[in-house]
Amino acid sequence: MDLLFYHRKLHRLIAIDLKLGRFKAQYKGQMELYLRWLEQNEMQPGEESPLGLLLCTEGSEEQINLLQLDKSGIRVAQYLTELPSKEVLLRQLQKSLAAAKELSTDR
Repeated sequence: MDLLFYHRKLHRLIAIDLKLGRFKAQYKGQMELYLRWLEQNEMQPGEESPLGLLLCTEGSEEQINLLQLDKSGIRVAQYLTELPSKEVLLRQLQKSLAAAKELSTDR
């Protein structure tokens, strides 16, 4: 585990693991181990179960979906090691806004 935070509003610990390269299925087991350890040794009465965040330099949507990480309290996100061009950032922003809009209309 690289970072550990406490989120006051969620009343839970947030474990963050930074990974170089593509997401690998084995990261799920490693994060689950961290989360179970935190539950047994660090959780205080009244707190919710800890959440895990895996930050990878490359995603692997298919593996992430198949592993159903959201049911384990684990999320995966991609981080950038270099700032992309303005055009790439604008395309990604438009893509993210369209996805958010689609999610809001589905509810």
